Amino acid sequence: MDLASPSTNPTYSSPAITSPTTATATTATTTLATTTSPSSTPSRYENQKRRDWNTFCQYLRNHRPPLSLPMCSGAHVLEFLRYLDQFGKTKVHNQTCPFFGLPNPPAPCPCPLRQAWGSLDALIGRLRAAYEEHGGRPEGNPFGAKAVRIYLREVRDFQAKARGVSYEKKRKRPKPRVTATPPQPAPAPAESSAG
Repeated sequence: MDLASPSTNPTYSSPAITSPTTATATTATTTLATTTSPSSTPSRYENQKRRDWNTFCQYLRNHRPPLSLPMCSGAHVLEFLRYLDQFGKTKVHNQTCPFFGLPNPPAPCPCPLRQAWGSLDALIGRLRAAYEEHGGRPEGNPFGAKAVRIYLREVRDFQAKARGVSYEKKRKRPKPRVTATPPQPAPAPAESSAG
């Protein structure tokens, strides 16, 4: 899910969460990041995580009143997720829509486009990791708040009903067991009779 296109959104310096214990860790991480060789390119995941983090920090700066990262709570994360729905590309049918529950509706309808549950779930995972990389403490991580987990579960369940899509986890099939068979004795060579 590309929330921030590099051509339209400049890269912002991410605000570090400052506390006496994390200040040295943040400095060490920054120093380590700048001393790594430029030939190693970040993975797609790392690039997406950085873009998502920049987008969230921009959202906090544009919030009225502006929010600092340490003041951010699970409620602000929920506001952010609802804000992102306006950029969604997944048709989610209302309960009054005649196509509610149909995976492939036969005609267009006026139901809204939303962010797909899978995209939101992956986004929260990346932001949760980025928060801790920028000095946040795991126990104070707003992306791991109970309200956020409940919201994601409700979005998943509603979208499953509305779109007729199952989000059930696929059960892993047990691998067939390979049993070691004892080696068979080689057949005795047939004796030829010389008559």
